[in-house]
Order: sequence, then C-alpha cells, then structure tokens
Amino acid sequence: MDFFPFLAALFLIIAATWLISFRRRKSLPPGPTPLPIIGNMLQLGSHPLETYTKLSKKYGSLMSIHQGSLYTVVVSSPEMAKEILLKYGQGISGRGTVQAMEACGHKESSMSFIPMGDDWRDMRKICKEHMFSSQCLERSQQLRNQKLQQLLGYVQKCAEEGRAVNINEASFITTVNLMSATLFSMQATEFDSSATMEFKEIMEGYGILLRVPNYADYFPILRPFDLQGVKRLAEVNIGRLLGLIEGYINERIRIRRENPNVPKKDDFLDVIVDSLQAKDNKLTATQFNHLVLTLFTGGVETSTTMLEWIMQELVSHPDKMAKVEAELKSVMGDEKVVDESKIPKLQYMQAVVKESFRLHPPVPLVTRKAESDQVVNGYLIPKDTQVLVNAWGMGRDSRIWKNPLSFEPERFLDQKIDFKGHDFELIPFRSGRRVCPGLPLANRILHTMPATLVHNFDWKLERPDASDDEAKGVRRAVPLKVIPYKKA
Repeated sequence: MDFFPFLAALFLIIAATWLISFRRRKSLPPGPTPLPIIGNMLQLGSHPLETYTKLSKKYGSLMSIHQGSLYTVVVSSPEMAKEILLKYGQGISGRGTVQAMEACGHKESSMSFIPMGDDWRDMRKICKEHMFSSQCLERSQQLRNQKLQQLLGYVQKCAEEGRAVNINEASFITTVNLMSATLFSMQATEFDSSATMEFKEIMEGYGILLRVPNYADYFPILRPFDLQGVKRLAEVNIGRLLGLIEGYINERIRIRRENPNVPKKDDFLDVIVDSLQAKDNKLTATQFNHLVLTLFTGGVETSTTMLEWIMQELVSHPDKMAKVEAELKSVMGDEKVVDESKIPKLQYMQAVVKESFRLHPPVPLVTRKAESDQVVNGYLIPKDTQVLVNAWGMGRDSRIWKNPLSFEPERFLDQKIDFKGHDFELIPFRSGRRVCPGLPLANRILHTMPATLVHNFDWKLERPDASDDEAKGVRRAVPLKVIPYKKA
C-alpha cells in the first residue's frame, strides 16, 4: 500500500494548522512564549499577581498569557483598563467561571455570571432601587448603628479582660450582622458563639473555593472528573448557604400567609416576597436565592478583608492613627458610634480607606470574558478569551504612584481620585457595566466600622514584632490580633 499520499496530506494539514496558529498568534497581544499543553503556567509560579505585574513591564499593558487551554489577556494600565471596561464594555462583558461556581446552578442564576440580558438588568434594577439606593440605606441606618454598638460592647469586654481582638473574626461577625440587618432586618450571628463559628467556616469555605487553583479551570477536559473534589465541596458549601437564604424567604412568606395584616419590615426580604407574589413577576424564586447569595457573600468577603487591612495599616503606622483620632474627635466629639452622615466630613479617614484599597484591593483581578472577537489597540482578543485587569499591579506601579509600597493616605488629600469606578487607577469595586452594585453599602461600612473602633479605643499589636503577614494576594496569611485599651 502506498502511504505517500496519506503522509503528504497529513504533512499539509499539520503545516496549514501550524501556519494558521502562527499567524493568529502574531496578531495577539505580546507575551512570554508558551510551552506545549501547559502554556505559561510554570512561569506564573505561586504568586501570579506579582508575576503578571513583572511581566507587564516587559510585554506592555496588554499582554498574552496561556494557562493550559485557557487563553488570557492581562491589562495593566489605567488607560487600557478604561478601553477594555468602557469602550469595549459590551463586547468584553462576559464573566468566565471557575468550576466551583457551577455548583447548585449558581453560574446559570447568579447576577455575577449570567449574560447582560433582561434577567441581569432586572436584578441590577432591584438592587439599585430597593437595596442600595440612598433612601433604602437611610432607612436601615439605625439597624447598622445597633450592630456597631454590639461591636463596641464586645471590644469593651476584651479590653476589660486584657485579651486581644481577632479583627478578622470581629469584622466578619459585625459585617454579617450589618448585611443581614440591611437585607433581612435580623441578626444572623453573635460574638463568642459556636454557631457563628460554624457559619464562618461555611463562608470561608466558599471564599477558598474561589481562590484555590483548580486544574479543571485550565484544562476543561478534566471538568467531568472533578479530580480535586472542588465542585463536590462547592455543592456542599453553596448548598448550605442557599438553604439558609431559602429558609429566610419561606419564613417571611409563611408569616405573610398566616398574618395578612402584619406590618411589613420594609427590607429587601419584603421586596423579594412582593415580587414573587406579584402577577407580573419576572424573576423566579431560584434567581432571588442566588441573587441574595451573591450580594451577601460578596459584601461579607470584601468588607471583612478590607476592615482587617485598614486596621493593620493604622496600627502599624501610629502617626496615621493619630491623625484619624484627631479628626474623629473634632467631628464626632463624645458620640460613640460614627454616624454615616458624618462620613463626608472625615476627609483623612476617607484617604485612609482609599490608600488601603490601593495597596490591598479585595478584587485584585477584575475578570471579564470576550463575547466575540475584538480588536483592541491593534491586537486581536478572540472570542472566549479571559481578560484580567490587574488592579493589584496598578496599585503598586511606580509609574502611577509615587512611593507605591508606602502607606501614605496623604496622597489622596490633594487628589480627587475615588474608588467608585470612574478613576481606573483605583477600581477595587470593578468598573463599567458590571461595577459592584453593593458599593454604596460597602462605602458606609468601611468608613464607620474602623472609625468607630479607633474613636473609642487605643490599640496595640498582640505581637509587637508581627509583620503585615501578607499572603502575596488578597488576604492576610495570619489573622490580625490587636489588644484594645479604653481611651483615657
């Protein structure tokens, strides 16, 4: 049998495939040469945020990275971030999902991942009008003040007993209660409670699922096998959280049914029940469950992480702490809880929050996915490309910030840069069409909670030699523990 025609045809197919791939690769943004199969995964190492930042200095603000089968473009400048998130916001508007988020149908129902169609717009509208509008937040402010009073009571107890406060734990409990007060008009957790610690474990398990490297995310052929058990664990954690939320909604429906004349609580839970019972209802109960899960977990994770970093930076910089204390004494006087209406007067406190966001953005990589082929700055970004805006790297770029590794809130006193999505050198809450809807509430929490703690107590590190223990990423490697002292 003559194999020559077969071999010749095979050679031509391979050559044509290589040539097409080569030409396509030439039109892609520049980047390090990928290895077969694994791409650039070995080059990224254990601290990809640092690696992205270093590589961008060589290859530019629009850079190609191959992670297994996942082609990624990394954006590393405010100018290019603005192009991607605003100018190309429609074509690069998708959200790639890690395998963990496929659990319990979360990918198909969550506002974070579904396409920007009618359901997505309805969810955003409900959040904007019935959850995070100024009027809604004003109505629930007293409930949040009560939770801050509970936090002060707990810290006072620690001060009297001479024991340190685990800031991560205290921030978690208070943030959960602030969120549940705003959403459900109820308290979900308590200090020094075993049930609270169990709930914290569930929430932390959810957060870990988003951060743990899962090879199935880079090699889709592995997804059906779930070799690392990530999706199985996600089914458990997400399932438990959805069960709690569904229980809250069903209980409110039961109360309404059994007591038709009972006064409404005028909270987000009532909005959900009203919508479900309306004849023109567009969103399903399942979608509402996943919407609340998205708002709750996102709000708690972001606020808990940032509150710990804000306190870390202040305790580590006594001169900055003294400026915050002086400002609070001037604005608040003898008031114990920092009122949300006073935030605009706390200029230095606002600068502290911004500087903490710059150094420790809770969302270090703003993630998007190309919905169709896009040509940006002369380079092709193919459909289904994962696009990462490196907010962490931009916050530490000496070309953008003077002394970028130093904690200097003063840099924001003479600048009008804010973190609300319009200034692309500082986008901790993302920007464009998918900007975080909970930003107005987070803005209140992240100013009032640390300000209230600093206003009422002096603080000292439990271990004077403790470093910032940064895990080269979002969260501290070791929880921050500080000892409170009642102010003289």
